[in-house]
Amino acid sequence: MEAAGGGVLRDSRGLGCWGSAGKLGIALSCTPSYGRSSMDSCSYSTELANQREEANKVADFLAHYGHSMPLVRVLLQHPPASVGRLLQCDIKHGNPPVAAAKIDGFIAELRTELADYIAELSEAAVKERGVFAIALSGGSLIDLMGKLCEAPYDKTVDWAKWYIFWADERVVAKTHSDSNYKLAKDGLLSKVPIVPSHVHSINDSVSAEEAADDYMFVVRQLVKTRMVSVSDISDCPKFDLILLGMGPDGHIASLFPNHSALDETDEWVTFIIDSPKPPPERITFTLPVINSASNVAMVVTGESKAEAVHLAIDNIGHDRPLLPARLVQPTKGKLVWFLDKLAASELDGLQFSEFNSPDMEDQNVSISIFA
Repeated sequence: MEAAGGGVLRDSRGLGCWGSAGKLGIALSCTPSYGRSSMDSCSYSTELANQREEANKVADFLAHYGHSMPLVRVLLQHPPASVGRLLQCDIKHGNPPVAAAKIDGFIAELRTELADYIAELSEAAVKERGVFAIALSGGSLIDLMGKLCEAPYDKTVDWAKWYIFWADERVVAKTHSDSNYKLAKDGLLSKVPIVPSHVHSINDSVSAEEAADDYMFVVRQLVKTRMVSVSDISDCPKFDLILLGMGPDGHIASLFPNHSALDETDEWVTFIIDSPKPPPERITFTLPVINSASNVAMVVTGESKAEAVHLAIDNIGHDRPLLPARLVQPTKGKLVWFLDKLAASELDGLQFSEFNSPDMEDQNVSISIFA
């Protein structure tokens, strides 16, 4: 798919339809491989009348050819005034619903889209289970979540039902500048009415190994009381949402390339004492826990991450390094990538055939690119 001017949208078989991506921006959704051969219904709504013909073409394309692709959502160049829901696809027969993509403009809109996404998942979880169990990471993620502290989210989100965890944490004092807890407290938690007892940070007065054991015990107790769900195909906790950033080396949480922690499958939480990025001592959720979540969001910005994004998403062949980010493959949940234009700059032309790799075929995958 071309990012400007217009182009042909193609699936892995070369079938396609015309879309004026540069003029209007196209939001696409299609079914993952859940054993269903096609969509049962697609409907669209739009604020602007001149978008309807394009939306019809996209809906028709997806209805005929969507079964061959993973769920993909792509936001390309578009006028800032073009804000609204372009396409809504409902998957029948028990398939997970596909969230409609919003058409937004500029990098600042990533923060709004991310806030909308989190708020919607929170509302759904509270309605279904009475609580919302969310795991955070560090880095720029907290700043990108900053819209949640503003209207309308500060009033409309049911903060009292949130249970906060960390997908990884540095084994430092909670007041230390390297602490992911401090970062989240200063940037988010102190600005919204979170119940203090619902915030589950690590024990910062013990060793990394002990901190990992303690944290796993805390999570186990909350799984027993169903504050955190449990996976129906393993004994892993099933968080409503795990939010992850990604480093230029493709690491996620504190799971680094070629590190033995990537191979940990028995424990929910593990520790490392030799992080290639300081500080060296950390605890982290393991891949089985991350991949058991109902929803995983990868939030990545900046040109320094572009090559890692390419290696994590594109069909790169078996002779290239397998980054930790590429191993994020929710077993039954949904994976969403939020990318800015710079982070997405090395993706292989945004061709659907590139996303339709064997590693991603069985996932419910969504990709949002903010130009």
